[in-house]
Amino acid sequence: MPIFWRVVYWTSQFLTWILLPFMQSYARSGGFSITGKIKTALIENAIYYGTYLLIFGAFLIYVAVNPHLHLEWNQLQTIGIAAANTWGLFLLVLLLGYGLVEIPRSYWNGAKRGYLLMKTYFKAAKLMTEKADAEETLEDVMEEVRKVNESIKYNHPLRKCVDTILKKCPTEYQEKMGRNMDDYEDFDEKHNTYPSEKSLVKLHKQVIYSVQRHRRTQVQWQILLEQAFYLEDVAKNETSATHQFVHSFQSPEPENRFVQYFYSPTVEWYWECLLRPWFYRILAVVLSVFSVIVVWSECTFFSTTPVLSLFAVFIQLAEKTYNYIYIEIACFLSIFFLSICVYSTVFRIRVFNYYYLASHHQTDAYSLLFSGMLFCRLTPPLCLNFLGLTHMDSSISHQNTQPTAYTSIMGSMKVLSFIADGFYIYYPMLVVILCIATYFSLGTRCLNLLGFQQFMGDNDMTSDLVDEGKELIRREKRKRQRQEEGENRRREWKERYGHNREDSTRNRNVHIDPKESDISTNRSASKYIRANNRTERDRIELLQDAEPLDFNAEAFTDDPLESEPGRYQPGGRYLSMSRSRIFDDV
Repeated sequence: MPIFWRVVYWTSQFLTWILLPFMQSYARSGGFSITGKIKTALIENAIYYGTYLLIFGAFLIYVAVNPHLHLEWNQLQTIGIAAANTWGLFLLVLLLGYGLVEIPRSYWNGAKRGYLLMKTYFKAAKLMTEKADAEETLEDVMEEVRKVNESIKYNHPLRKCVDTILKKCPTEYQEKMGRNMDDYEDFDEKHNTYPSEKSLVKLHKQVIYSVQRHRRTQVQWQILLEQAFYLEDVAKNETSATHQFVHSFQSPEPENRFVQYFYSPTVEWYWECLLRPWFYRILAVVLSVFSVIVVWSECTFFSTTPVLSLFAVFIQLAEKTYNYIYIEIACFLSIFFLSICVYSTVFRIRVFNYYYLASHHQTDAYSLLFSGMLFCRLTPPLCLNFLGLTHMDSSISHQNTQPTAYTSIMGSMKVLSFIADGFYIYYPMLVVILCIATYFSLGTRCLNLLGFQQFMGDNDMTSDLVDEGKELIRREKRKRQRQEEGENRRREWKERYGHNREDSTRNRNVHIDPKESDISTNRSASKYIRANNRTERDRIELLQDAEPLDFNAEAFTDDPLESEPGRYQPGGRYLSMSRSRIFDDV
């Protein structure tokens, strides 16, 4: 186990402090070569690495100046671990304080259909604004690409960079711009001003970001429409007397037969309209009890003489009876709930459009790598905090117990006593303040005062956005209804008259007379002759001066249109297939 924990711990530390930040800058770079991207990533991470080296140097100086401490390799390793865990514990308490309140409240509000529908309308209004902004930004960037595409010709050394940028553009813009191959003059003859490679790198970066954002808003808009339509269907079906769930729109994908058999419209009505709200309420109550236990234990886990931490009480009761299975179950459920509270908050974080985790594979590489850094950074302090809650960490409980495999690789925290005896014990108590602030939505109210639109039920701006979103959803619903009605009419028309038309056409072709076939052919030919415009007649009259290769006096007529090459003649043959052997010279 110590070997296993060493591999896991140092691998996660290498990822979160060295590799993932480098990959983040590499993915965000707009360079056109691997060397250019690596150079950009190294420059951007120089400040990042320098900041943490400064913090580590401060701890190192503290240990070196302290006369009671002797600097050794194990102590140096302990200082590095303590510095990383201190930063991780700071993030852990912030995220945990939000998740302990928001997760039970989200399930409790999930039982309120009216609340969910209003929030969906609010999201629709905000997303439409973001969608319009993304489309406008994409148009501006594509205009810049068009100018660059027109200025840099085919033989310019930077033409390969322009082609790389064009490949990242949407298909419709690629078809409009195409490749500039019309002008074959040398690029240096007129001494025009051309963009530099640095400006093309910046443009490449803007194209990648704008295209990703535009695609993300389009997909999220479709998902939000489906969610709004479904919530409106639930609201309508709650008063249904037949107890069968009726959808406004049919699903585009065919459902599985197994799902259709067991999840019938009656079962769906009982689940969506009757059972699901009560299930969410019960789940919210259970999660609230777990949250209260976590908050109480975070504030009292330092007390060992009367054991006040409920996690420690449960584990110590199992130790007396040597019930190892109960210890495993209790530890698993505890860590599982803590992980949900912490990690789910990571998915809710949104720093403008700079960092944003979007569903349905619409998250960019930068945000994915940033979330991976947070996960690697939060896991070690989360495990250490859990060991402190259960009094398994001897450096916190101050008991002469056998250390766990995880705490054995941490080293003795007595090297930094002000962290082991101060920060690790008293800082988690701040989770109470964070929970109170989350319960009263202080962060949401502050963002709303700063101009960032947040969903608040008692706000005039929220009401206006809800009405705007409701109108947008209604407009999209009418548009989709018209499309479905048109498709249904075309389908009914094809089913009703398609077979009759095919049968009548087949019978007409079977009973037609050969003479009538020639007459109909001549009629269609004459109709085609009358339909030709003046330009076609002028073109054929100009070609009449030259004698055709398959000239035949018997088939020659005065009308130039009837002597057109390839035209079917009443005699039953084509002029181009005459007996003059025009292919003998080939």
